[in-house]
Amino acid sequence: MEWYLMVWRKYAQFDGRSRRKEYWMFVLFNTIIFFVLYAGGLALLMGNNKLGILFMILCVVYGLAVLLPSLACAVRRLHDTNKKGLWILIALVPFIGGIWLLVLLATDGTQGDNQFGRNPKALPAQTG
Repeated sequence: MEWYLMVWRKYAQFDGRSRRKEYWMFVLFNTIIFFVLYAGGLALLMGNNKLGILFMILCVVYGLAVLLPSLACAVRRLHDTNKKGLWILIALVPFIGGIWLLVLLATDGTQGDNQFGRNPKALPAQTG
């Protein structure tokens, strides 16, 4: 949970580097939260419960709220692999672009410092 909150603390920080663990834990928690909201809303809607509409609205609101920190964390993750943040646009290339971005996000970061900052593995864990 600490890794998830760390991304929220760096809400719109596009500079610096992020570890793989920080990025993928954020993705995991977002997926779980989104799935719970969506599945709950779908179940309630199938039962003709108007509360399901609220869950679906919350699902959309959460998706919009998490968009900027997700982009910022992905850019920092690319910085860790010594790539510029604009590499995130590779996902716009049909078919292969999303796969290429996934590989870049899953690749281990460069050892030591790079042009984007210090190695986040060498830094002490940030606590609230």
